[in-house]
Amino acid sequence: MKPGKVICVGQNYRAHRDEMGGTELTEPTLFGKFAQTVIGDGDPIVLPRDSTHVDAEAELAVVIGKAVRRISREKALDAVAGYVCANDVSARDIQYADSQWFRGKNFETFCPVGPEEPVPVKEIGDGSGLRVMQLLNGEVLQDGSTDDLIFDVPYLVAFASNALTLEPGDLILTGTPSGVGYAREPRISLEPGDVVEVRVEGIGSLRNPCVADA
Repeated sequence: MKPGKVICVGQNYRAHRDEMGGTELTEPTLFGKFAQTVIGDGDPIVLPRDSTHVDAEAELAVVIGKAVRRISREKALDAVAGYVCANDVSARDIQYADSQWFRGKNFETFCPVGPEEPVPVKEIGDGSGLRVMQLLNGEVLQDGSTDDLIFDVPYLVAFASNALTLEPGDLILTGTPSGVGYAREPRISLEPGDVVEVRVEGIGSLRNPCVADA
């Protein structure tokens, strides 16, 4: 999967916003990843030598099916081809050291996505009520529900389309539930040899090993 755009949403689950010390939002916080961050199921996540803490973030991702601009919330699902699992991998120390999240989110391999074929809207609907999990080496770190989303899928598609034209193959990563390694005590960072699995109810799983930067 090689999307033209990867649009991500920051702190879009209430519980995750709270664990990260975020404030209440009146509109989504969007940021982007470049296409070269995207890898598939089974591909290795390369942990950059520049970072001391890398987090995995389990997410429901929306795959855009047709070009739209300024689509309404009521018609937003007409633009969605389906859904996949995604992992918004983040170099936290770099993300929070910079004034913007750009660098900490865009190391190559930092956006695993799968399965290759999205599950269609007719099977998932608007994406509500889905269990979203992250397992690290078989142990559950994140276990939430898309019912905790602050801004739901139709709202996010409409909101993003107000800023730019959404095109077939573009991805919208809808945010991550609570339980990320950075918010734990002690903190849990990805290490070489780890295996991260993202599971989204009704869609399947996405597994990626972690390797050191050669």
